[in-house]
Amino acid sequence: MKALNKVAKITLLFWLMKIVATTLGETLGDFIAQTLGLGYTIGILITLLFFAIVLTVQLYQKKYVPLWFWLVIIATTTLGTEISDFIDRSLHLGYTWGSILLFTGLVITLFAWCKKFRNLEVYPIVKTNKEVFYWIAILFSNSLGTAFGDYLSDVVGLSYLNGAMVTATIIVLVVILHYFSKINRIVLFWVAFIFTRPFGATFGDFLTKPLAKGGLDLGTLPASVVSLVIMAVLIYISHRQISSKVND
Repeated sequence: MKALNKVAKITLLFWLMKIVATTLGETLGDFIAQTLGLGYTIGILITLLFFAIVLTVQLYQKKYVPLWFWLVIIATTTLGTEISDFIDRSLHLGYTWGSILLFTGLVITLFAWCKKFRNLEVYPIVKTNKEVFYWIAILFSNSLGTAFGDYLSDVVGLSYLNGAMVTATIIVLVVILHYFSKINRIVLFWVAFIFTRPFGATFGDFLTKPLAKGGLDLGTLPASVVSLVIMAVLIYISHRQISSKVND
C-alpha cells in the first residue's frame, strides 16, 4: 500500500488557519496560566499532555486529516506560549535570551533534519520519522514566535498593534520575495512560519490585554472562544475541500 501525505498543503487557507491557531494558542495559554491562576509550570504540564495526546493520534494517521493536524498545531502554539512565558517569568531569563535559546533549538532541529533527509521539504511528508522532525521544528518555531512577539512589546516597547504591524510587514515581504525572487522557498516558508506566530500572538494580546497597555481588554476566555469558533469553521472547510476532491 502506497504511503500517503500526512500534512497540510501550503496554501492561502493554510496560512489563514495558522494565524488563527496562533491567536488561539496565545489566548488559551494565558487563560490556563493566568486567568485560571494555575501558573506556568502547571500550564506547561497541561499543554504538554494535550500536545502528546494529539501528536500521538496524528502520527498514527495514515493520511492527512485536517482535524488532527490542526489540533497538533493548536497544541504547539498553546505549549509555545507556556514555554516562552516559563523561560521569562519562572526562569527569569527574559524574552531576549528566550528568543536566542529557542532560535538555537530550531536551527539544531533543522540541521539534524537536513542531515538525515538531505532536504527540508515540508510537503508532502509520508514517513513518520520525518514527521517527528517536522513537529519538533514547528514547536520550536511557535515558541520562538511567541518569545519574539513578547520581545517586541516588552523589550522594544512597541504596542501590541504596532508589534502586529511589524510582523505583518515581514510576512508581506516574504510573500513578495516568494513571487519575485529566487530565494529558496523552504527558507521563506520557515521565516513566514516563525513570524506568523508573533503576528497571531500580538493580535491575541491586543484582544486580551488591558486598555492601559494598548489592548482591548476582552479577556482571555472570550477571545479564546471566538478564535476556537473561527478555527472550527476553517477546519470544516478544509475537510469539505478534501471530500470534494475525493468525489471528483
